[in-house]
Amino acid sequence: MRCLVVYAHPVDTSFCAALRATAIDALQSAGHEVRQIDLYAEQFDPVMSRAERLAYHLPGTNEGPVHEHVRDIRWAQALVFVYPTWWYGLPAILKGWLDRVWLPHVTFTLPSDGSAIRGLMDNIEFLVVVTTAGASWFWLTLMGNPGRTTIMRGVRALCRRRCRKLWLAHYSMDRSTAGSRGAFLARIRKRLGAL
Repeated sequence: MRCLVVYAHPVDTSFCAALRATAIDALQSAGHEVRQIDLYAEQFDPVMSRAERLAYHLPGTNEGPVHEHVRDIRWAQALVFVYPTWWYGLPAILKGWLDRVWLPHVTFTLPSDGSAIRGLMDNIEFLVVVTTAGASWFWLTLMGNPGRTTIMRGVRALCRRRCRKLWLAHYSMDRSTAGSRGAFLARIRKRLGAL
């Protein structure tokens, strides 16, 4: 399977970096082809410019500034997001990536007759999130877990109809131990190795 890992963390010695390395290793060991987008390393600009917004609904033109990322999401059969949950949701750089790359005529259509949006990402068969959160599962659920909703419902709605989902989260990171982190890494290796 062609797997695109989208990574969003600014510190290369973070636990998230270990999560990314484990995810990539597990996928490659299972025989999958892997590409990676490291949003911080490439200094991705999450801000949609005025010109981009004006061209947002123009097929072909709208993808110009992010054409390499559009190429990558069209190539992928599986999307693997690796990021920390900050303020209950996605890091701003990842939210900006969704704003700028998941465009009309690329990932969805906006019918002129007012009917429902139709997803165009039929190539995406599997959607995976690997994340950490300082908050507990209970607290994030109480807050509505907007990061999970954005990807597992919002992005998922634009993918293949029977797209499978996998959510892997280490909650209560602020109170994590070497044992809990090691167990989470092992869980990622096992689950992604079986993809």
